[in-house]
Amino acid sequence: MSSVTIVGASLSGLYAARELRAQGFDGRLVIVGEEPHRPYDRPPLSKDFLTGRAGEEQLALTDAEDVAGLDAEWLLGVRARGLDTRGRAVLLDNGRTVVTDGVVIATGATARRLPGESLAGVHTLRTLDDARALRADLVRGARRVVVIGGGFIGAETASSCAGLGHAVTVVEAAPLPLLPQLGPEMAAVCAALHRRRGVELITGTGVTGLHGTATVTRVSLTDGRTLPADTVIVGIGASPATSWLAGSTLALQDGVLCDDGCVTALPQVVAVGDVARVGGSRAEHWTSATEQPRVAVTNLLAGRTLATVRSMPYFWSDQYGSRIQFAGRHREGDAVQLTEGECGADGPDEAGFLARYEREGRTVAVLGVDRPRAFMRARRALQREEGERAVPAAL
Repeated sequence: MSSVTIVGASLSGLYAARELRAQGFDGRLVIVGEEPHRPYDRPPLSKDFLTGRAGEEQLALTDAEDVAGLDAEWLLGVRARGLDTRGRAVLLDNGRTVVTDGVVIATGATARRLPGESLAGVHTLRTLDDARALRADLVRGARRVVVIGGGFIGAETASSCAGLGHAVTVVEAAPLPLLPQLGPEMAAVCAALHRRRGVELITGTGVTGLHGTATVTRVSLTDGRTLPADTVIVGIGASPATSWLAGSTLALQDGVLCDDGCVTALPQVVAVGDVARVGGSRAEHWTSATEQPRVAVTNLLAGRTLATVRSMPYFWSDQYGSRIQFAGRHREGDAVQLTEGECGADGPDEAGFLARYEREGRTVAVLGVDRPRAFMRARRALQREEGERAVPAAL
């Protein structure tokens, strides 16, 4: 293999580029990015960057030494419009064709939108340009902010807006925010974090429309209420960026379908990060984006699946001054036990807490709020237990 093209100048795309060089690939390396920016860190966009505690230079994931070491051709500000699997070429929307032996798909995901988002004052928060626009809106003075969606992006953005002194309302269609990820007991804790910081939380209610002439002025809800709004942030999830692959021979179903080694039906094409559906599941988490490239690159260079991804799901979120960390695999019906700290009706105390999710007599997940050391110990123990279960017993 003498040439590899990475489509997506993302976190996972950058890690794939580093892995290619680390694993001895010395051929032509091309990195295609739809945004004009080199890879940057997305988690701070909804937190430190939005509140002004971090600048753009602190988001950068590469420096001059790193870029030089990759020895890559960067094609930024240009979108891939197609993949010619027969001709082994990536087609770009500027008319250029990049012929390549191997392809790493790392195009990530795009924010879902609502009808009426053409109104000024309506934002999503997925990219650096999104964050720039929202930050510019929030510094114009006191705003009535409506956040649609109580997931990670919605909750973190609501927290930042409240910290900046804005009046914030979060609208969540589910009965509780983060219900699928945490289950009802711990999702109630996240609801308490919103409310005790003065953020109005409306749950079990959807949005029927955004209204205004040129600028958004109100949000109508499915229960008949109307919320006044100067700024609206839509955080209703993201869709894998696979539209450019329509017409290719790759299987697409909520992402690019891959085996457990991030390999598609074509051994010369692998997928990593938010766009990849690996072994039947797609995870939009930082850890997946950084762990999958090593395995994907190993298999790409080998031309077949030699290694598989075996990582435990892990995510974290910073909300209202609290660090929430979760590891493991939660299912509906798991019993939740508080093993350290206290948590009342109005949320955790200053010391935080550690909770374990149990199923059939064993721990399957752990959640920590402001207990980083205890959580890391519990996470490592959970990883060891999972590893032991994955190794067949000796005959």
